[in-house]
Amino acid sequence: MSRDGAKRPEGSAGPEAGATLAFVESPVQLLNVLEWAYADAGGPSPEQAAGGAPGDRPSPSAPEGLGAAGLGAAGLGAAGLTVVVLSPHDPMTRGQLRRMAELARDEGITVRWEDARGGAGAPLKTIGGLRGPLRRAGRIVIGDPFSRYVQLLLTLTRAQDLVVVDDGTATMEFVSQLASGEPLVRWHRRGTGRGAREMVFAPVSATARRRLTPGGDRRVEVFSSMPVEPPAGVTVTANSFAWTRARFGPPRLTRGTDLVGTSLVETGVVDPERYLEAVAALARTHGATRYFAHRRESTEKLHRVAAEIGLEIVRPDLPLELIARRGPIGHTIVSFPSTVVHTLPLALSGTGVKVAVCDVDPAWLRSDASPRAQGFLSGVTGTARDAHRLRSVPAATTS
Repeated sequence: MSRDGAKRPEGSAGPEAGATLAFVESPVQLLNVLEWAYADAGGPSPEQAAGGAPGDRPSPSAPEGLGAAGLGAAGLGAAGLTVVVLSPHDPMTRGQLRRMAELARDEGITVRWEDARGGAGAPLKTIGGLRGPLRRAGRIVIGDPFSRYVQLLLTLTRAQDLVVVDDGTATMEFVSQLASGEPLVRWHRRGTGRGAREMVFAPVSATARRRLTPGGDRRVEVFSSMPVEPPAGVTVTANSFAWTRARFGPPRLTRGTDLVGTSLVETGVVDPERYLEAVAALARTHGATRYFAHRRESTEKLHRVAAEIGLEIVRPDLPLELIARRGPIGHTIVSFPSTVVHTLPLALSGTGVKVAVCDVDPAWLRSDASPRAQGFLSGVTGTARDAHRLRSVPAATTS
């Protein structure tokens, strides 16, 4: 039993030879593994699953789970998929991961929870326990190619099929770096990436990068809802959030507008005061009353959003795509450049909800933000195909 009280399923020592092993570290990654498994299993469209119009709820007489959606009683677990959760420290992330793990188990998937960061000896224990399953797996699915933990695990596998599912907008950067032959470095990371730790880890990162490059019998797939241009040999499969739409909703819409929070302050990209000014201006302009907090937002910042701006703080226990699909949700959702400006229009297709994205003014950036930050954020906004673009928030640009 893990520290989170989740009992490991029988046979959780690892998958059978040739089966699929997935590694996730965030709720969104686990959601996208479910979406990939649904698409890989040939799951029906949301319209077929519902037996009606897009967004219609499945028949009340149908049992819960994807067995009712045409995949059989075993659901998504029929293909021998095991999901390994490499649990982080953050309590909000762990909480959402526990809820997502419950949904995965409901769909017949084996979930193995690892307290991979639970102490000095935890990484060695985790890697040792996964060595056998990694050797036996025929296909590996990962949610974060930038993760050092995942990169280390990739050096231990012999699998010839590798799948990268969305970890938000980072997928765009991963595909770009893979195509250009650059080292795998997160877009908001400051500095040259040549510090002592980076130099020590460089051989592992280079090996993992080679594993993620197609060649010979090695096949690489990217499962994404993001606008990406794949390098030669990489297959891109579109994530339409078919599982989410078949499983949840349609939501009840409120008359108000909801704002979506971001961790741009916490990652050192945006100045906190500028961010709060922007949130206040958006709330005034669009009549927003609720603020959906990102799981990494600080308690202090959220307190100021509530106390100074007067917004109701909502801390979701699941990824926002599922929360919005279950409802109730505002008729308009306003966000800064982030993953949700790409994913929410897909998850909420057919519901009538409008998603709008507000540009990040260069004046909001911290002086020590990564030089790539503005270009990357502009790209996130500019490539959001089904989101309305809000070009400026006048009150947020004044001191």
